[in-house]
Amino acid sequence: MRALVVDDSRAMRRIVARILTGIGYDVEAGDGQQALDVLARGPKPHLACIDWNMPVMDGLSLVVRVRENPQWRDITLMMVTTESEHSQIVRALAAGAHEYLIKPFTSDSLREKLDLLGLVPAPTGEVAS
Repeated sequence: MRALVVDDSRAMRRIVARILTGIGYDVEAGDGQQALDVLARGPKPHLACIDWNMPVMDGLSLVVRVRENPQWRDITLMMVTTESEHSQIVRALAAGAHEYLIKPFTSDSLREKLDLLGLVPAPTGEVAS
């Protein structure tokens, strides 16, 4: 499975990428505008973990842009952000995010969100049901 980690913090991209790689994802990472470039050149990821606060393009704008493109509508979008106000969560979900994870988080909490979404890859050699 493929994942895209979208965050302007290189350190946060590495943290999320390390967790995702550890559970079986191939990961690409970048900021909001770079994410659009990655999506345009393909292949399409199964999952995008998106920060809200980024300088060039914020995460909510990215969610809207992804949802506007019919080729990308089936990508699962998860906000991974420090924005914890209820109104922000509602806005992100209304824009098309599937899930919302508030920083700081643990690797277990990220995995739990992926499990709820049905996006935990089967271990190598096993077939997912």
